[in-house]
Amino acid sequence: MLDTLGLICIIWWCMTLFQPLRADIQCMGSEAQESPITNVKMNWRKMELSWESSRNFSNYKCTIVDMTDVDSEGNSPLCSFPVELYMPRHKGVFFIIEVANTNISKDCRFIPGGMNRSAIENFSCVIYNVSLMNCTWQAGRDAPGDTQYFLYWQNSRDDNEMECELYIKDENGRNMGCRFKNVSIVTEKSYFLVNGSSKDSRIQFYDEYIQLYKIEILAPPSKVAVNCTKDPAGCIITWQPPFTSHVENKNCFQYEINIQNKDKPTEGKKDTPVTVNNTTYEFQNYNEKNEYILKIRARGKNCLVNSSWGEWSEPIEFGQGKDYFISVTLFLIALGTIAVILLPYCLFKRYCSFKSLFSPIPQPRDKFNASTDEDTQISFNTD
Repeated sequence: MLDTLGLICIIWWCMTLFQPLRADIQCMGSEAQESPITNVKMNWRKMELSWESSRNFSNYKCTIVDMTDVDSEGNSPLCSFPVELYMPRHKGVFFIIEVANTNISKDCRFIPGGMNRSAIENFSCVIYNVSLMNCTWQAGRDAPGDTQYFLYWQNSRDDNEMECELYIKDENGRNMGCRFKNVSIVTEKSYFLVNGSSKDSRIQFYDEYIQLYKIEILAPPSKVAVNCTKDPAGCIITWQPPFTSHVENKNCFQYEINIQNKDKPTEGKKDTPVTVNNTTYEFQNYNEKNEYILKIRARGKNCLVNSSWGEWSEPIEFGQGKDYFISVTLFLIALGTIAVILLPYCLFKRYCSFKSLFSPIPQPRDKFNASTDEDTQISFNTD
């Protein structure tokens, strides 16, 4: 009994989760009488619009009204649109079915269901470290407090839709993002769908097609090396292109080289970075007495690679810098000489005295003067 009840709950949850994608297509005919065109359906995977007709017509024309009209014609109740027509559906899709040489037409609109402004907002994704991807979003401004969101994605039309395996949650346990591993960039756009569920009302879904290479933050160039010579003075800098999961052509990248003088970090403006199209650069302003800091980053050029600058490589220091060894050595020698001279003097002054070393020499007693003094003393005592 419990197993049956659990199965019913799962089925109900899935139906609630995917119900907006199966929202009915609402149509309105151009005739006062009942239209011969009925039961309009859309196969989003194959991009095929189909319907039933109570009369046989030789030619149909179908139009998807978007930013630009996309037309398709056929002699059966089926119109096929280019599969490359990547068209999000969360805002609704408007179709027109016309019968050639008649005034018969049918206007249809796919209208997603759900509570207004309950769909997620500010959806964005970024690929980093070659194969890792993070997607984040914000809850709909009018979504109920118990709304929970779920992300599904399809890397290409040939792949199956997959749910996020590692959600990013907020303090209330609501899914507000997803982390992906082992992501490979394909040439066609990938499809992302964020659906929601709530016990209070139906939640609108949000979907988007994204060209993955446009959201990739390129890794820094690898194997950066510097080889400098004194005569002639100069350096040859070499590196390898950043590693990606989908591009191996070295000509698909452009590089920015940043070299700064480490000895003068605050004097004047910093040197302007140099942009090159290959993996070798000759630094001609090299001075062996200076020390430099080198960084390199890359971006895409004429290929399916992000045209924004990627991450900087780890700083590399090169150059000898000023030779302080001789100056320091002479200073230490002078300091040692002064110490050798002053130390004995200080010790001598501390523990010895010139008076004790050169005390006065005893003199013989002057008898004449001594008698005079004695007589004077006697005379004084008599009085």
